[in-house]
Amino acid sequence: MTLRAIARELGITAPALYRYYDSHDALLRQLCDDICADMATVLQADLAADTSGQVGCQVRAVCHSFRRWAVAHPQEFALVFASPRDPLGADQFGSVFLQLAGGLIASNLTATHADDPVPAALHEDLVGFQQVLIDAVGAHGVTIGDDELNLGKIYHVVQSWVRLYGHVALEVFGRFPFAVTNPEPMFDSMIDQLLTDIGFDEDEHQGR
Repeated sequence: MTLRAIARELGITAPALYRYYDSHDALLRQLCDDICADMATVLQADLAADTSGQVGCQVRAVCHSFRRWAVAHPQEFALVFASPRDPLGADQFGSVFLQLAGGLIASNLTATHADDPVPAALHEDLVGFQQVLIDAVGAHGVTIGDDELNLGKIYHVVQSWVRLYGHVALEVFGRFPFAVTNPEPMFDSMIDQLLTDIGFDEDEHQGR
């Protein structure tokens, strides 16, 4: 994706683009911002459509919405996730997930996983991430203090995002380690296990 190609598509000269963007990275950053905003709108709509009133079902709705969006928009997904450089300077897709599913998960984790062991090598990183997560879930209306959201709970939220992203990326990029004609049952099973590990009751997160 070069400035020259973008300018040609717009019918202007490449130097003219610098009246709007300082650099190629700045243009990509804006494009990724727009992509993430579009995806967030879809996730929020699907979350609002869930009327179960059960947090586990809401988490499932967000996760399925993310998968559907990624599969339907492989080029946009690849631009944000698979760029050799990080045009955002941060994982904005991860931030969207944390604001939605992370807030729901964190609200449930306040009562569970208080004493779960966390690898010592990750302590420093997770401490640094603690305020990021508190701010993210706060943006979604969940107020949690740093005394409530300990390292064990943060570790589970991060693991949830890694597992979700890993499955979706393998599916979008066609990189499953063996032939899978229908990845959806595997995704459903993974989400079931993820929610069970976090501490949701099976009947709740399956809507029974």
